[in-house]
Parts: sequence; structure tokens; C-alpha cells
Amino acid sequence: MKNLKFKKVYLFIAAMCTFMLHLPFAFSTGKKVAYKPIVPAPLSTKNNAFAFADKMYDSLKLNLCGLSIQAFEYAYKGYDFLKLKGKIANDNILSIVDFSKPSNQKRLFVIDVKNYKVLFNTYVAHGQGSGEAMATNFSNRPESLQSSLGFYTTADTYMGRNGFSLHLQGIEYGINDKAYQRSIVMHGAPYVSENYIFSKGYLGRSWGCPAVPEKLNKPIIETIKNGSCLFIYSENNRYLQQSAIINS
Repeated sequence: MKNLKFKKVYLFIAAMCTFMLHLPFAFSTGKKVAYKPIVPAPLSTKNNAFAFADKMYDSLKLNLCGLSIQAFEYAYKGYDFLKLKGKIANDNILSIVDFSKPSNQKRLFVIDVKNYKVLFNTYVAHGQGSGEAMATNFSNRPESLQSSLGFYTTADTYMGRNGFSLHLQGIEYGINDKAYQRSIVMHGAPYVSENYIFSKGYLGRSWGCPAVPEKLNKPIIETIKNGSCLFIYSENNRYLQQSAIINS
């Protein structure tokens, strides 16, 4: 008798469990509800500085000016890095020299990053030791007469043998940190002109300085002086792998 009662209780409990298991399906709408686990957001393939740089590049139509997107992305990333580190006093201006282009093209870009304006787009020379029409060789060594790649901050102005000039501070160790010692400055030069290009096919060359047209020398220097960021770029794998700022 006891076994019979136990059997009935067992059957009742089993029936209730079966009913409870099927209850959600009885009241369901027939639609599948996807299970969404909580997972971390995927990391972007580009950091925030690159993403913002791409938007600015498109907004300013810098491709129509001839500035490569790679040069601008790296320039803006470094500018953003240096700004966060408190290394630049004038964060309104970002200047880029794009040595991936020959000297008969306008490869200096001075950009107002606060107001989204290209202030200057003109010619700029490279060093005698860096190449003829294209700058392909770069050095931090004194008396090499070569240009140095990387990030600089602009310093004070002075009157020198090339007229109104701008001191530059190279801030990448082993890459351009000897710029001040080498007297690498921005100045005007008569060989940076369309007339020179017409006669030779390319600009004249400096002793490593980013020389600019004489007519634009003073307004460019007055715009970028006293602590703005200057980036000199080339598709140079050694620099791109070595730069601590590029790889930050």
C-alpha cells in the first residue's frame, strides 16, 4: 500500500515538472529570441586619432591638394600624441612635409586643425644628400646634407644668412634630435620656385633644411612659429618602424 502511495506521489511530481518545462512554449509567440551574451566591444582596427584624421582629411579634401592619406594619418596621430603629452604650445597648427612626392609638386601643407582650413600649400626643398627630384635618403648625422624625417616642434625666429628663419627642434631620438645642432631650420630660398622647376624639372636643394619660397617665407614662419607641430614624412620603412611616436 505504501509503495502504491509513493508511486502516485512520484508520478504527480514528474507530471508537474513536465508541465513547468513546457510552460514557456505554451505562452510563446512562436518567434525565436536570440540569446545575446554580454561581450566587450570589438577593438577598432584604427585608433581614435586615425579615425578622426580620416574625417578631417575628407572634410578638407586633402586628396585634391595631393597630400597622401598615410602622411596625414601619421601626422595627426603624432600631433594628437604630442598634444596630450604637453609637448606643443601651439596646437592650432599642424604642418606636414610630404616627401613621398617629388620636389616639383607642392608638398608642404600648413593646416589650421581648429578651424578646418588649409592655410598654405606650397613647394618645399629637401637636402642635397637626400636625392635629386625625390628625397630617398635621410640622416640625423651632422654634415650629411640630408633631410631628417619625423616630428619637430617649431621654436623661435631669427635673422640669418638666409634672411628670416625659424629654428626647429627635432623630438625623435636618433632620428632628428640633432636638428638644432645641425642648424636645420626653415628659411626662404630662391631655388624654391616655379621658375627653377621650369628650368631644371625639380627644385634646388638645401643642406637639409625644409626651405620654402621666398615670397611665402615670412607668412608661413609667422603662422607656425613658437611651438607648433611639424611632421616630415616619407614612405620609409626604417623610419616607420623606428619611430616611437608613430608606434605609440
